[in-house]
Amino acid sequence: MDRLSAVIRTRALDLLSDGNGADADLEDGSIFFVGNATVIVRYAGFTILTDPSFLHEGDHAHVGYGLRTERQTDPAIDIDELPPIDFVLLSHMHGDHFGRVAEEGLDTDLPIVTTPHAAAELSEKGFRETYPLETWETLTVRKGDVRLDVTSTPARHGSRLVSKAMPPVMGSMLEFHVGETTALRLYVTGDTVMYDSLAEIAERYPDIDIALLHLGGAKVLGLQVTMDERQGTEAIELFDPTTAIPIHYDDYGVLRSSLEELQEAIREAGLDDRVEYVDRGDTARFEVPSGRL
Repeated sequence: MDRLSAVIRTRALDLLSDGNGADADLEDGSIFFVGNATVIVRYAGFTILTDPSFLHEGDHAHVGYGLRTERQTDPAIDIDELPPIDFVLLSHMHGDHFGRVAEEGLDTDLPIVTTPHAAAELSEKGFRETYPLETWETLTVRKGDVRLDVTSTPARHGSRLVSKAMPPVMGSMLEFHVGETTALRLYVTGDTVMYDSLAEIAERYPDIDIALLHLGGAKVLGLQVTMDERQGTEAIELFDPTTAIPIHYDDYGVLRSSLEELQEAIREAGLDDRVEYVDRGDTARFEVPSGRL
């Protein structure tokens, strides 16, 4: 193990409980869909922001190599309407996941958990609390009596060849622990296509409660770099979550696989009862399965 990995494996982040620790609601939680891959997860006293994209319709995001993609929608809220955030979970550094609005509007002391590549870029932009994770490394975040393990999981932004020209991506497994009990397991795929290494996620985590799926069949120069409707159904079958929530499917021009195509594929696969569709500005509410706590 190199020195950097040794440091990462032992890192922990302790958050102020601000009165929520002992009194946090452990039975119920919520996921508010802002748009694209941006959601606000609230559970057990934590408030977590993912992939903060707050560009508006008509704005352009940089996706590398001089390429841009136009936003087709408005976010459900603006960045100045965010609630107090404990930390940001960033799957990778692309303009449609962390753009100029986030760069200018987020507190540079806000903790950001992300890839080493993105952490280095964020540091150059003045963000002081970055927590880089290599694949399968875990950051332990504590708030009050709850321990949250954030583990970086495999993800690949396109085929093996295409991904070499794209920024490194991570999926994330969030495990909320109360004492010795794992109360909730939430998985975020990150921008990935289906490939062999994802099978290890299902093997390590056979009991996923909620999966947030980055879909949309994004294409760059005609090459697919995120899951489309067919791969989305394969992902649900592979990870077997209690509830799958599709996100990242129609907010930018590079996203070519529509929600309607996904819904049809889900119906044909007989997976309707496993999927919850959440519109921008709406909230998916969940309960921890009885007997967990």
